[in-house]
Amino acid sequence: MSDASETSSGWYWQFNRLQGYKQDGSTYTPSNAWISSIYESSGWSLSNDPCNLLLGTGWRIPTKAEWTTAVAPPQYWINATSAWNSIIKLHNGGYLNYSNGAIVSRGSDQYMWASTQYDSSYGDCLYGGYSITYLTKPYATPLRCVRP
Repeated sequence: MSDASETSSGWYWQFNRLQGYKQDGSTYTPSNAWISSIYESSGWSLSNDPCNLLLGTGWRIPTKAEWTTAVAPPQYWINATSAWNSIIKLHNGGYLNYSNGAIVSRGSDQYMWASTQYDSSYGDCLYGGYSITYLTKPYATPLRCVRP
């Protein structure tokens, strides 16, 4: 749950962007220009959904409603530990900063995008394994894929 290694954290994705990034602790890869501003009135499009593109048809990013259901009884995740102890083992991967792609809170905090948006500036996400919140779209978080 608190492993701060690059391997455990996986890749990070900005909201509704096709390009994923890995972060070695000081540098994100690929090193193309970081997108520090995203304003659009949509959730994740299927054509940009890494779950669908990398895992195949039927795989996708969970919606806000699905994350809300996941944290409710009978699962009742109340913190990151209970999310880690669940069947899906949610990791504290942290996030990449919206302004420059620097790694923040890897090994100590958990953020994962939902496929839905809060508004044109913010995307819905799961925080800490128990709370539904929103982040500025240029942040990059790990993803958890579902196949209903």
